[in-house]
Formats: sequence, C-alpha cells, structure tokens
Amino acid sequence: MSRIRHIAREYWFELLIVALTISAMVQLIVNRDTPGAPTTSLWLSLPAMAALVLPLLAYRRYPFAAAASYWVIGIGVTLVDGTLIPYVDSLSVVGLAAAFLLGNLREARQAWLGLALLTTSLLLIVHYIPGEQSPNLYVFLTIRYVAAWIAGYALRARSEQVEEAVVRAARAEHERESAESAARVAVAEERSRIARELHDVVAHAVSVMVLQVGAVRHKLPESMTEDSEALRRVERAGRTALAEMRRLLAAMRPDGDEAELVPQPGLDGLDSLLAEVGRAGLPVELHLEGDPYPLPRGLDLSAYRIVQEGLTNVLKHAGASDADVVVRYRPDEVEIEVRDNGNGRAGGDGMGHGLVGIRERVKIYGGEMSARAEPEGGFVLSTRLPVGEDGA
Repeated sequence: MSRIRHIAREYWFELLIVALTISAMVQLIVNRDTPGAPTTSLWLSLPAMAALVLPLLAYRRYPFAAAASYWVIGIGVTLVDGTLIPYVDSLSVVGLAAAFLLGNLREARQAWLGLALLTTSLLLIVHYIPGEQSPNLYVFLTIRYVAAWIAGYALRARSEQVEEAVVRAARAEHERESAESAARVAVAEERSRIARELHDVVAHAVSVMVLQVGAVRHKLPESMTEDSEALRRVERAGRTALAEMRRLLAAMRPDGDEAELVPQPGLDGLDSLLAEVGRAGLPVELHLEGDPYPLPRGLDLSAYRIVQEGLTNVLKHAGASDADVVVRYRPDEVEIEVRDNGNGRAGGDGMGHGLVGIRERVKIYGGEMSARAEPEGGFVLSTRLPVGEDGA
C-alpha cells in the first residue's frame, strides 16, 4: 500500500494523462454513432489520439518537446479530421495541461515560444472545425488556454524564487559549517602553539627544581640514608616528567616545525615589538599604568602574545593610522588594552588565529576578554589576566 501511495504521489501527472487518454478513447468508441462525432474510422482515430496525448508522458525528460508536441500533432490531426479534438472532452483538459507545461518551462525563451505555438495551433484547430465559427469562440478559447499558460509561467517564477532561497540557505549553511570548522582548526592550532610555548616555561621551572633537589641530596651526610633516597626519588620523578613533556611536545609539533631555541618574550619586550610594528607602517604608543612588577613566566608570555596578536590584527584588517597599547598593573590582575583609529574591523578574517588565540590565552588564566568597534570609529581589544597571591 505504501508503494502504491509513493507511485501515485511521484507520478500523479503521468497517471492523470493515462486516465484522460483512456477516457477519451472510451468516449470516442461509445459515442461513435452520435451526431457530430468524428467521421474517420476508429483504426485511425484511436492511434491519432494516442499519438496526440501520450508524448506528454515524457515531459520530465523532454519538457519543451513533450508539451509542444501536443500542439504540433494537434495541427496534423485537425487537418485530417477537424472534429476529433473539439469533440472529445478529455482532450481539452490535456490541452490545458500542455499549455500549463509550456508556461512552466525554466527557459523563458522556450516558454514564450510555446505561447506562440499554442496560440497559432489553437486558432488553426478552431478554424478547421466544420461549420462557421463565431469570433467569440476564438476569443474564449484563446483566453482559456493562455490563462493556463500564464498560471504555469507564474508558478515557474515562484518556483525559481523558492529554489534560489533554498540555494542561498544551503550556501549559508555551508559557509557557517566552513567557518565553524575553520574556527575549530584555529582553536586546536592555537592551543598547540600555547602548549609549545608554555613547555619552555614549565620545563625550566622543573629543571631548576630537579637541580636544587640533586644539590641538596649531595650535601646530605651519609647517615641520612632515608632522606637521601627520598630526594633521589623526587629527582628521578622530575627527570621523568621532563622526558614525558618533551615526548608530548614532539607529538604536538607539526612535521618540519623545529623547536624554538630563543627565550620566550614578555611584557619587558614590548618596546622592541612596538618599534617593529612602527617600521611596518603603524605608529604605536605604549602607556603603562601602575607600578610594574614581575609576572609569572607563562602569564608574562601570554600578555606579550595578546599585545602582539592585537597589533597584528590592526595591521591586517583595521586600516588604522595609529594605535595605542595600555598595560595596567593592579595588585591582583593585569589589564591590557589595544586601541586603534581604523574602520572598526580588527578582529581577524575568521580563517586564522585572530581573536581566537587571544581568547584561548585569556581562558587559560581565567581572565576576561572583550572586543568591540567604537561608535566614533576604531576598534578596542581589552583583556584582564588575574594574578594570584602566589604569583600564578
């Protein structure tokens, strides 16, 4: 039953054409001897009727040819017997369907050509009906079939609008998925980069701890065997941790990416960064508020990267003539602000790190970040990095 419903729903037009064809043939056979019936034999009339109607079954594959064939063949049938098409009622319904299909063609040029064809064919069919025809019949039938063509043409325009909307929606969905995928890649790459940078900071701290433990162990007297063994275990655990960190870092580093051997920068290196940005064409002024104090190495590095990424975005996207960097030292936090006088677009292009990297760095330290375009012009990037009581 479900298959029958599917066939009926999918091929309803073809089933309708077949039903109308059968109805036309039955009418012709039953009313063969009535007044006004076609005079040609059934052996000629029935095949002519099938040739007239059945090509419409191919309209899905040949939309123009299938619909136009009704009117082209209709002219030939009329020249043989002018009463056949007007006499059979079902054929008028098929003619309306053919006119609708011509108007519904996707190619506007074909649709207008179909209108000319059906109008010409209709006038010839009416002209060859036996007897004298009134002008009203020409006008009435022309309006009737042209109206069917107009309905098809209007539905075609509506269908095109719907299809365009569907295409736009699909394109927007694809772009959204692409943007989300790019954002996920950017986040993963930035987290890997942050991990590689912080490795040096943590490795240095662990190395110092291991060296200090080893120095203390060597200074212990031989009588403190248990204490010496405990310190040996701590030293061994530290060395193992360093080895595992190196393996993890090697797994995270892309192929061909060599380890950085230079010291990681901090806020004390902002002067050289701003000078480099100035040489690239963006004058930057640095403002320090509060009394500077030493920051934890990882936090100091992230603060520097935030300023670096913010200025890079200004250079790439803002079209600014100058910028300001403000670093505020507070007892429990450090605030960083990068402000420019550009076009209000300094957030990156969505395909690189941009604000993604800054957001990831701020998230690591439980800070806050905001990025906004100013009403009077320019773009402001503001971050807050908490500093714990233990300097972490």
